[in-house]
Amino acid sequence: MNILIAGANGDIGMALGAELNRRGHRLFSLSRSSNSPPWSQQHLSVDCSTASSVDTVNHWLHQLDAPVDGVIQCAGILHNENHRPEKTLRDVEMDWLHKSMQVNLASHLHLAQALEAFIKRDRALRWVSVSARVASIGDNYLGGWYSYRMSKAALNMLVRNLSIEWARKSPESIAIAVHPGTTNSSLSEPFQKNIAPDKLYSAELTADRLANIVETMTTDMNGKLINWDGQPLPY
Repeated sequence: MNILIAGANGDIGMALGAELNRRGHRLFSLSRSSNSPPWSQQHLSVDCSTASSVDTVNHWLHQLDAPVDGVIQCAGILHNENHRPEKTLRDVEMDWLHKSMQVNLASHLHLAQALEAFIKRDRALRWVSVSARVASIGDNYLGGWYSYRMSKAALNMLVRNLSIEWARKSPESIAIAVHPGTTNSSLSEPFQKNIAPDKLYSAELTADRLANIVETMTTDMNGKLINWDGQPLPY
């Protein structure tokens, strides 16, 4: 497969690229960094959270020397140096909620818009958005983490919509959201002390699991939130 990885220079994106490359797939990459991952055939430095990225990425895709069969959008944000996941309602700040929406939702939306012209009946596309189990409304029993949960839940709805619209144009196309499991990464690092060792997975293990999902996706998975083990999770 010819696979595009967005958010390629993050912990999961980098490990996933290495694993898919080991399995013989041809890889392209997007990230805000200008550094091309060692496994990438062609790299574009772009911030997909901005609307201007749609035309930039679309033009770049037209210049590739091979059509893209699969897309994995790994972009996501949980915290930064000034913000941590909110524990209570009074902790919610609109600027951070907006930032969460930009990265966790808009970066996926804009990439999908850039790919719109490539969705055709005779060309199936496999789309994977890296989401999170804590975005599941039906599986939320703890509350908190407002901005992250809300933005990732919105991402799940985007994927659901994509799965319906793209299947009308290309019946063999598949769009899913995937919970990768809690991965040892910069995103989870501040919260790892509360995670059991057997529930914290290496980036390499997560990459192996995601690669398995990408390679075995079927149309009955279309539009679903999928756990790292391939089982569906409630939206």
